Amino acid sequence: MMCNRSHSTQLYLDVPSTCLPIIYSPVYNITFMGLEKLHPFDSGKWGKVIHFLKEEKLISDGSIVEAREATEEDLLVVHTKRYLNRLKWSLVVATITEIPPLLFLPNFLVQRRVLRPLRTQTGGTIMAGKLAVDRGWAINVGGGFHHCSSDKGGGFCAYADITLAIKFLFERVEGISRATIIDLDAHQGNGHERDFLDDRRVFIMDVYNRYIYPGDGYAKRAIKRAIKRKVELDWGTEDDEYLQKVELHLEGALNEVRSDIIVYNAGTDVLDGDPLGGLAISPQGIVRRDEIVFRAARRRGIPILMVTSGGYQKKTARIIADSIINLRCQGLIGGDEDGEVPEECAGGVTLMMSSSDSSPSCVSPGPAPNTI
Repeated sequence: MMCNRSHSTQLYLDVPSTCLPIIYSPVYNITFMGLEKLHPFDSGKWGKVIHFLKEEKLISDGSIVEAREATEEDLLVVHTKRYLNRLKWSLVVATITEIPPLLFLPNFLVQRRVLRPLRTQTGGTIMAGKLAVDRGWAINVGGGFHHCSSDKGGGFCAYADITLAIKFLFERVEGISRATIIDLDAHQGNGHERDFLDDRRVFIMDVYNRYIYPGDGYAKRAIKRAIKRKVELDWGTEDDEYLQKVELHLEGALNEVRSDIIVYNAGTDVLDGDPLGGLAISPQGIVRRDEIVFRAARRRGIPILMVTSGGYQKKTARIIADSIINLRCQGLIGGDEDGEVPEECAGGVTLMMSSSDSSPSCVSPGPAPNTI
């Protein structure tokens, strides 16, 4: 049930029940004269994830939800006007995205080719929040800009999509008054930690490499005020230790407070060989990690919203897709409320169901470097 709206938004429209709560738009992908290649982040990975999911017949063009761009009014739910005005300077955007040549480009081009994709991913995360409450789960194939706070961007994060999704739910959806953020990206999620400092409605568990960006001492020192459960990892942490710590602290976090929504920041920069993450988790370890989180949410009946966040190797997109496919095979997403393994996954086969071409369309009508 919806609460009173503070402004009119196009991000909380009803979605046909035939659509999977997987949110994406081709606008997510950043391509601009090769400048995007100056950052180690694969700025086309989101489209590759969708391609792999289509190959496995988990989705079709008409079976997922098309993300809408967050408007300035939407962004002002969290961001200050001053911060949004600063993004009209190409130098500021070049600093946040760590792509120095952007400072030489007219801002209207930077807005169109860089910030619009990030605003659309941000809109996707906000949309996924409501869908998660409605359906029990939702996955935004993009998003997870956990270094951005209300008045400061950084690490390729220009908009605070996690904070926005939670604030939208608190303000607009009846019965949503407590949230838990499970941040398993290799980097500390200092943006949402600063935004929810001293906010007792939000419980944050953050598992990250203690030696890498951002090293936000203020958020770290504000233990129990910002990060309620902090798990700092060493260089080269491997599967066994990592998964043991994730499962132990996840159970502790979800038992410590009963939340109405889980926001899961599922960064894949924990992957062995990632140039920025510094950890040594296998692809199978990442798939298992995501299953642990979704299974814990399902067991407690808590809606879960997943965003994909960081990951700086070409194989990252394949791993994200494999993880989503595994969640489907385990009956943790895709409408199998009884949790049974779908027939098409029996024997380890990962061929997914596809929607009929005649199903209703879910496309919305239109109106090192520091990193995520």
